Amino acid sequence: MSETVLQAETGRHAGSSDARRLRADGKIPAVVYGHGMDPLSVSVDRRELRQALSGAAGMNTILDLTVDGTVYPSIIKDLQRHPVRRTVQHVDFIQINLDEEIIVSVPIRMEGHAKAVSDEGGLVDLNRQELEISSSPRTIPDEIVIDVSGLDMDSTITIGDLELPAGVTAIGEPEWAVVTVLTMRTPILDEEDAEAAEAAAEAEAAEGDEGDADAGDAGDDAE
Repeated sequence: MSETVLQAETGRHAGSSDARRLRADGKIPAVVYGHGMDPLSVSVDRRELRQALSGAAGMNTILDLTVDGTVYPSIIKDLQRHPVRRTVQHVDFIQINLDEEIIVSVPIRMEGHAKAVSDEGGLVDLNRQELEISSSPRTIPDEIVIDVSGLDMDSTITIGDLELPAGVTAIGEPEWAVVTVLTMRTPILDEEDAEAAEAAAEAEAAEGDEGDADAGDAGDDAE
């Protein structure tokens, strides 16, 4: 699990004008809370935050958030972004106990090539981009890797099938699907369907012509 130091500054005031000033100076308003502490308003340098989160752990990086000489082991609880520019506007840090389990979301990545699936024209589909887990902060994996090489057209990988690192527990029902196999339409089937549709259209047109002829005959009889 990644861990890094991030400096934070106190002294910011509540209010949008002060927040705009901080952002103009390359800083991001933030708050740190948790474990019985009173919420503490701080600010962090935008570039330093980006660098702190640039490792493999990303948002799950353990941060030694240092405020006026006091270190708060923390992770990011929430990033609030600008609705248009998508730049970070505010950060919520939550203080953690390194010996207690926490719940976080970890990205899922597939690896390998499911030859049996591709040979049948199928497609391996990742149903969930992330997996919610419970773990102590120091044992949070950077990602969950799933090998799909052995899958065939009837395969499904559920939460209960996942091999997780020691000390990591998945949150969710064991039968929830994580990876499924989709049956894709093949060019042959598409051609057959097109021919069937064309034949049906011709048959319908022929029936229409017969109906017109019958209607004409009926008109003649009426006269």
